[in-house]
Amino acid sequence: MKKAIVMGATSGIGCEVAKLLASKGYQVAIAGRREARLVELQAAVPGIVASKVIDICSGDAPQRLLQLAEEMGGIDLYFHSSGIGFQNPSLDEGKELSTVETNALGFTRMIGTAFRYFADKGSGQIAAISSIAGTKGLGAAPAYSATKAFQNKYLEALAQLASMRNLNISITDIRPGFVATDLLNDGAHYPMLMNKTRVAEHAVEAVIKKKSVATIDWRYRILVALWRLVPHRIWRKMRIAKSNNK
Repeated sequence: MKKAIVMGATSGIGCEVAKLLASKGYQVAIAGRREARLVELQAAVPGIVASKVIDICSGDAPQRLLQLAEEMGGIDLYFHSSGIGFQNPSLDEGKELSTVETNALGFTRMIGTAFRYFADKGSGQIAAISSIAGTKGLGAAPAYSATKAFQNKYLEALAQLASMRNLNISITDIRPGFVATDLLNDGAHYPMLMNKTRVAEHAVEAVIKKKSVATIDWRYRILVALWRLVPHRIWRKMRIAKSNNK
């Protein structure tokens, strides 16, 4: 029986992924910032056998992650679904810095810890929810698109590093488009919203198949392909997203 830790399981995609992994026979541990939600989810879902409060922006997060892995008797999969994002055309400093702290520093803290853990263990899999937003710089969400590009490249680099070191560690970068979760409950307009359960199904399928990169779904695969063809001089004049905030 495989064992997994799902980081960011208190809501959204992470919550749905934890439920799906448990339904497929994984022993699952869940982590996040909201203790009450972790307790509720563990009690409600057979197969979710452990939980721990972990804030990925805290310096003790790596230690707490390793403690949870030890409580599980070891893990085979680390699934990262913890992040924030804003449409921020006013470039509010607090929002930009919070996004960088969570999506870049927190991400690096946890993914790096998982990589070192699996390197010592001898094998393992790391999967993370990033975004198609990393494809291009989005004027309505500067820090978000920049940190998602960082995540894409970091995961790509770790896959190469695992190969360079002959480590049996697989890396899966899962890139959804806009998903109907609390993260997007900001009054702004988002096109082609996807259902979080459906996205989680695609994500778990990518994990099982050990895909390197999984862009969800076909509409966004086409969109990303088109974005990549747009020259910089044209891209910078386009309006990709529009916020209702002034």
